[in-house]
Amino acid sequence: MKYGRGETIFTQGDACEHVLYIESGGVKLSALSKTGREAVVAMLGPGEFFGEGCLAGQPLRAGSATALTPSVILLVHKEQMVQLLHEQPAMSDRFISHMLSRNIRIEEDLLDQLFNSSEKRRARTLLLLARYGKQDKPARVVPKIAQETLAEMVGTTRSRVNYFLNKFKRLGFIEFNGGISLKINSSLLSVVLHD
Repeated sequence: MKYGRGETIFTQGDACEHVLYIESGGVKLSALSKTGREAVVAMLGPGEFFGEGCLAGQPLRAGSATALTPSVILLVHKEQMVQLLHEQPAMSDRFISHMLSRNIRIEEDLLDQLFNSSEKRRARTLLLLARYGKQDKPARVVPKIAQETLAEMVGTTRSRVNYFLNKFKRLGFIEFNGGISLKINSSLLSVVLHD
């Protein structure tokens, strides 16, 4: 299925019946608290699965998925996905690898929130958005993203995001104009790696 930028793929509370695969584009996963506060859970790109909770018996979506850019998403019904995993070892290996990588990422995100300064969290978030650490070459250009969304991802305010974006720009770690079309320079790694 094709989705336009900002279009909802599924909403928190929807029936959980498909595993989804990003063929192209990008997806934001978020969750809404009972008080109405949104938290960005993940930003995903091509080649990544999401919505796999249905395979573990999750009846309803725990969060929402929104297209960040024009995206092509493959929907695989849970019974069909189970059959594919049983019959195609290469598919099964790829899915297990994805799940293990996702688990590692969640652990790293938790440790990041618990132990790192907000500056390191912002730098790490930008590097993840540019897909640093992925097997393919980093994108360097981050899809257009609002400062409010970056703030939700990092767990801070929009004004703090703006402050650090300008600081990173001044230090030559990133390039951007007011429209938040970010280019990430590899020198930003020094912020994350420096103790």
